[in-house]
Amino acid sequence: MIAASRPPTPAPLEQPSPPLLTPAHLAMMDGGVSVIASSCGPDLTPSVMRAVGSLVQAQGRHITVYVCRSQAAQLLGDVARSGRLAVVFSQPSSHKTVQLKTRGARLREAREDDAPALQRYLRGMERELTQIGFGPRYARAMLAHRLDDVVAIEFEPELAFDQTPGSKAGQPIAGTP
Repeated sequence: MIAASRPPTPAPLEQPSPPLLTPAHLAMMDGGVSVIASSCGPDLTPSVMRAVGSLVQAQGRHITVYVCRSQAAQLLGDVARSGRLAVVFSQPSSHKTVQLKTRGARLREAREDDAPALQRYLRGMERELTQIGFGPRYARAMLAHRLDDVVAIEFEPELAFDQTPGSKAGQPIAGTP
């Protein structure tokens, strides 16, 4: 069982900060993309896991990625200890890629109301992978999970980078401080 972890809440802002991501980035992230989450331990040893779902809300100001507890113990431990998280959203058919980073990720158990987001993610991946020659069956096998094994990692992105292969790879996205 994952105890909900939450770093101290920052003082409320008078106005929400501007979004880091453009509508084009948000559309790409919301439509059948590969999502990989990573963190690191105190000795900087990386932990990495494929997400089985994602949910982008509030114009990209609030992101939830879902991982299987049975496969992601190291990642979940690292996030619980430090709150540090980097997530890559990559579109298989184009390799368009966005990387988001935070130091304030929080863990919680997945709930029944997360099931629609997980199903929507699966359908998007089925469509995307079909475009590159892998059918829905492949996506279902890759993203198979039981809801009682899923942990939600919630965060507000602090930094955003274009990681699409090419001359702009690694560059901050315009709204990034």
